[in-house]
Amino acid sequence: MPQNIEIGPIVKVVRTDEEWKKLLSPPAYQVLRHEDTERAFTNPLHENHAAGIYRCAGCDLPLFSSEHKFDSGTGWPSFWQPIDPRVIETRKDSSFFMTRTEVHCARCGGHQGHVFTDGPKPTGLRYCINGAALKFVPA
Repeated sequence: MPQNIEIGPIVKVVRTDEEWKKLLSPPAYQVLRHEDTERAFTNPLHENHAAGIYRCAGCDLPLFSSEHKFDSGTGWPSFWQPIDPRVIETRKDSSFFMTRTEVHCARCGGHQGHVFTDGPKPTGLRYCINGAALKFVPA
C-alpha cells in the first residue's frame, strides 16, 4: 500500500444530519451528505500535485493516494484506484437521465463522486471525486 498506510477494520460512523452539519464545511456537507457535485475546476485539490494521502473529509478514512492521481481533464481530482478496495463502496446512480456508478466512503457513507471505465492503465478506471469530499494530508 502507498506510503505505509495500514487500513484496519472499517467501523461505520453514524451521525445525525445536524451533527454532520456542525462538523463539515458547507460545501463538504452538501457533497458528502446530500450527494451534490461541486463545479468543475473550482476545488484546489484538482490542481494539487504534491505527494500525500487524500482522506474522507467526513471521517478521515484514507481513500486515495497521490501515487494513483492523474489529470483526467474533467476538472475534478481523479484517481485510477483507491488505497484499498475496502475503503469505498459503490452503488448504481440513475439521476440526470443516465446510469453511473456512485462512490461512497465505506466508513461514513459520504458521497465522494463517481467511477467510470475510461481511466488509464493498469485499472482502466477513473474515480472522479469531489474535492470538497476530501482533505489532503501531505507526505
